[in-house]
Amino acid sequence: MAIRDLGETKNPASGFPALDALLLFFILNLALQPLVEPDFGWHLRTGLDLIRQGWRLPATDPYSHTMPDWPWVEHAWLTDGLIAAIFQGLGPVGPLGVILLFSAVTIGACWTAVGAAETGRTQKLVAVAVVLWVALPFLGARTQLVTLMGTALALRSVLHARFAGPGRWWVLPPLFLLWANLHGGFTAGLFLLGLILSASAIMRWIVSRRPWLEDRLDEPVMPWREIGRFAVALAASALVTLINPYGWRLYAEIYASLNDRFMIDVLHEWQPVSLQSRAGLVYVAYVLGVGLTGFCRYRRVEPVRWTILLVFLVLSLQHWRNVPLFLIVSLPWCAEQIATVTERATRFLPARVSRPKVWLLAATVVMGLLMGLAGPDHLRRVALSGLDPSEFFRQTDYPIEAVQWVQMHRDQVGSRLYNDYGYGGFLLWWLPEEKIFIDGRMPAWRIGDRWIFYDYVALTNWDPPALGVLDKYGVDWALVRRGSPLDQALRREAGWYPVYEDAKAVIYVRR
Repeated sequence: MAIRDLGETKNPASGFPALDALLLFFILNLALQPLVEPDFGWHLRTGLDLIRQGWRLPATDPYSHTMPDWPWVEHAWLTDGLIAAIFQGLGPVGPLGVILLFSAVTIGACWTAVGAAETGRTQKLVAVAVVLWVALPFLGARTQLVTLMGTALALRSVLHARFAGPGRWWVLPPLFLLWANLHGGFTAGLFLLGLILSASAIMRWIVSRRPWLEDRLDEPVMPWREIGRFAVALAASALVTLINPYGWRLYAEIYASLNDRFMIDVLHEWQPVSLQSRAGLVYVAYVLGVGLTGFCRYRRVEPVRWTILLVFLVLSLQHWRNVPLFLIVSLPWCAEQIATVTERATRFLPARVSRPKVWLLAATVVMGLLMGLAGPDHLRRVALSGLDPSEFFRQTDYPIEAVQWVQMHRDQVGSRLYNDYGYGGFLLWWLPEEKIFIDGRMPAWRIGDRWIFYDYVALTNWDPPALGVLDKYGVDWALVRRGSPLDQALRREAGWYPVYEDAKAVIYVRR
């Protein structure tokens, strides 16, 4: 994020309207994703129950039989309610409405962030397309996308407040009041603004002792008066986040989750970025691409911007979960590098090669190849997910067939279910009357000897599986992945027998 005088920002009109239209189509293709996010189901269930109960939040967990006494804090309660209102209000096309909601949030976050770049519209659209391609593993019906929007708005708010007068700083507290009720990622926004404030104060202290440095910087240095106003606005923003249904307990829940070492060591989203996966290779390629281009071509001296990029890059390399935040804060930088490269390339290319039609043809070929990699029937799958979810899930790894069997043969299974971690949210959507064993809310939950996520790992990852966990929680039926270690272990147990199985899942009942 560059902090510059808005009056000096150049934003020339695009000279490639056909290319812009093609880029917009490509961006929509990336932002529209089917409803395959594992946690979507419990967010939807929470929202539907919230509306049905007159927006009264439960005091303890109402959805599991393993941790029913846990004082559950749902830090995305307002987003859950919005999801449910759209899902329920649109009737048969409710799932499609949810897909459109999250695609709008995704594109809105990217366009808000890239708006700070000093480039034309075409370069901004190219940058958004690149970042969304890199961010594909993180897209879909994920409440974390709300935090990406909040991050982009916070960055733009600081940019505007810096040059639009003292009163503009007070855009921040209302933003954080809303954000704190939409998603717990508001703490990332407070961290970001605290980082900007600290870097700005350090730069002001440096130039106050060496005034000649200020003329060599390509970003303005905030005067002490503005830094003070910024600090007051940030303090007010932090204070208003306590206006939520849980008060200070919201912070306690977030802190406990962020400091659970077992969860961080086991869950993929908390692992460091790895080159062993395609997603890791694509992300590292993006970082190297914008980094090397900037190193070779960028001649501005912007300490505050460099601080933001460097800190969020380090955080992203430490934990997969932070990758989208770096992508958002790096979007303006990416757009400016694209503008620099295309401008210099045009100078050295023959006139006939630099014509708009040639660029359009090249872009069409590239984006066609990328959409082919994403799957030629991607939009059909998205539409099927939104219009006929049960049919769509037959084409996925989710056990929709087993769920439909349970719906018709409920009397043949027990009352205390075991389910795999990745099935929990899905089951809360499709079997709302059942109490689940575990889902995506519960990795850090622990009461006495009931450390549910540790017990789950012992049951599924140990060799041999710790089948005593099923006795500990009184489980009398289980829905497991076919071929998993737990499936193989239960097949050998005389006390369990299968009542249903297909290519995806097996349902066991205790004798």
